[in-house]
Amino acid sequence: MFQKNDHCIVNRKNIKPQKVVSIPVSLFRSMQGKYFVGQTETLWVGNGSNAWAGLVNPCNSDVNLYVNVFTISNFSDDYLTAEIWLNTNLPEKGCISNNVFPTNTALKPLPKNKVDIRFIESTNKVPEKGVNVYQRIVPPNTTLVSEEDGKFIESPGGNYVIVIKSSSSKLDKVIVAFGWWEKSRC
Repeated sequence: MFQKNDHCIVNRKNIKPQKVVSIPVSLFRSMQGKYFVGQTETLWVGNGSNAWAGLVNPCNSDVNLYVNVFTISNFSDDYLTAEIWLNTNLPEKGCISNNVFPTNTALKPLPKNKVDIRFIESTNKVPEKGVNVYQRIVPPNTTLVSEEDGKFIESPGGNYVIVIKSSSSKLDKVIVAFGWWEKSRC
């Protein structure tokens, strides 16, 4: 008969404890070279404009995207609203961030991400498709951190997008960062 005891499983028959180790899935994916982090350039919201930032899984990626964490750094004195959208229509003029890197830099060669961080510095466009799953308030001069733990999974062609809005008449400075892992669909 087996019995759980703190961090060991004890087999009462043989009385030999076995150590059980539990590691977070993000660490496990990082050890495999499948965890990535990155951020946008500076985004500007207010005076009637929004900013968009998101993880975009290209149609030909052959991986599922698992959203682990996002942060929104608000460098202004104004409250901002962040809308989280799934599978929305990104405007054509979005940029791809060059500020993306694998978290396991011990691997050689370094793993290459298939999912992109895309962003739009400032636009008056709003999402026309997709689902706004929730909203967050971002207080002035703070960084909002939201851990999703991989529960949002986007297949090739899908995306996880944050639309940031401000009711201020002046432009507010924002930077968005993401952490995610990628897993082959096969």
